[in-house]
Amino acid sequence: MAKSIDSKVLFITTSPRTPEKMIPEIDLLSKNFEGKKWNTETQIAFMELLRNENFFNGSGNNDPAFSARDRINRAPKALGFILLEPTIKLTDSGKALISAKRKEEVFLRQLLKFQIPSPYHIPSEKAADFYVKPYLEILRLIYTLGTLKFDELMIFGLQLTDYREFNNIVKKIEKFRIDREKTSKKYREFKYYAQMNELQEIYSSELAKGETSTRESNIATAKKFLQTKASNMHDYADACIRYLRATGLVSVSHIGRSLSILPEKKIDVEFILNNISREPVFIDDKAKYLDYLGNSELPKLLTDNKDSLLQKIKEENPTEQIQESVTIHELKEKLDDLIITKREKLIQSQIAEIKDYKKYDDIQTTFTQIEENDIYDPSLILEWNVWRGMTMLDGGNIKANLKFDDFGNPMSTAQGNMADIVCDYETFGLTVEVTMASGQKQYEMEGEPVSRHLAKFKKETGKEAYCLFVAPTINEACIAHFYGLHNLNISYYGGKSVIVPLPLNVFKKMLEDSFKASYTPNPQQVKSFFEYSKSIASESHSEQEWYNKIVEKALNWLE
Repeated sequence: MAKSIDSKVLFITTSPRTPEKMIPEIDLLSKNFEGKKWNTETQIAFMELLRNENFFNGSGNNDPAFSARDRINRAPKALGFILLEPTIKLTDSGKALISAKRKEEVFLRQLLKFQIPSPYHIPSEKAADFYVKPYLEILRLIYTLGTLKFDELMIFGLQLTDYREFNNIVKKIEKFRIDREKTSKKYREFKYYAQMNELQEIYSSELAKGETSTRESNIATAKKFLQTKASNMHDYADACIRYLRATGLVSVSHIGRSLSILPEKKIDVEFILNNISREPVFIDDKAKYLDYLGNSELPKLLTDNKDSLLQKIKEENPTEQIQESVTIHELKEKLDDLIITKREKLIQSQIAEIKDYKKYDDIQTTFTQIEENDIYDPSLILEWNVWRGMTMLDGGNIKANLKFDDFGNPMSTAQGNMADIVCDYETFGLTVEVTMASGQKQYEMEGEPVSRHLAKFKKETGKEAYCLFVAPTINEACIAHFYGLHNLNISYYGGKSVIVPLPLNVFKKMLEDSFKASYTPNPQQVKSFFEYSKSIASESHSEQEWYNKIVEKALNWLE
């Protein structure tokens, strides 16, 4: 069934928010429901299975059928990874996504095929005049301008609903940059009025007719209407960046909140922009469109050319010997292996610098930028930076479960089936969980998964293990929950769970003490801290008494 699009700006799918999260879900769906109809019955059954999977962090309790549709009918279907009619079926592109050693090329092909209009997405009379492949044109915008800031993408890039308006959008962004240099206003105020002016123009018809009610709010004022549209644009821009980043072509500056083409990928992007048609295809032919969308070999990329692959392999390893009879598939496998090896070397080089305290100032500065909300994707950067902090802190083997790009930069957060960070200290282990969530949402999102990840780690390693939970602020419900788990012998969680929650400012102080110490702290000092938490929990009369004492201990953990 086609989805009617009412949007006046680029429609970008926002579910799942992180594209990699769809991989285990479509795998689970195809393994258990392939050949069955996608209806209320299978949707509910799918959610029941999904809730029992370690990689799933949600609940889907209120309306499981809706939750299932929200997860599968959006990006997995729209990007051609799965067919839901007449029955559930994984496409060749979906199979490639699940099996590929590196997922970047699979995501890239599908994003380049996403178009509006299509047999899946038909603009309504209220919508903009869509005629575009959104990701292709945003990639062109980044390449053309050199860098594209988040706000520029949000305010102007999302207006690229017709590729024939490309030059006009470029001119708007260039004018925005010139006006920004000239204005005496603070940037936040300047950006606000620039966005409001654009929104008033985009929605001039609705404003003139008084059609200002939205699905998100019953308050039908013009101001509230524009605020809702601005919020939606922020979500679309954020999703666009996350999906483009999954292609491995785009670099994201988390401090400058800007996008650029990776220098090493410039030639690949030029090939795409010069060879892939900007025209939507098979708009009125659903069968041909679905064949095209599900074809894992289309569109053709530079990496499909044998000579190009040979050149890339030689660039990665000039001494590599290649037999003449080698196939393109074998060359791609070889290139993937070389890139993965290079990435691991880059990460190991980073670890060596971190352990030598060469990154101490940079780590502390990054934490400050996170606290000041001066960074793009703070959840990812917090997870990455805590990993760097733990690596520097002591002598353990510290592994981040986040995804790194080919150049050793953080790309996406850890998937839901494991702890964010795991630390091996030979005789014992430590899981580390981080979150930007606060208030009751922190407890709802993190309370149960944190203890489950610790139990999984204990079972896999057979070692005594503890958990450190780090967030900018710690919710009282989390404090109570983790305090209770210290004293409850729950077999499902592998016995008693020693989980210590610490606010980010306290963790920063622990790093500072480690940096200033005249020696390298050892794993035994780490263990002593968690053993102290265990003993204090058994003696304390309340969770607050326990929490106050462990914070005090953390502030002086090396004494």
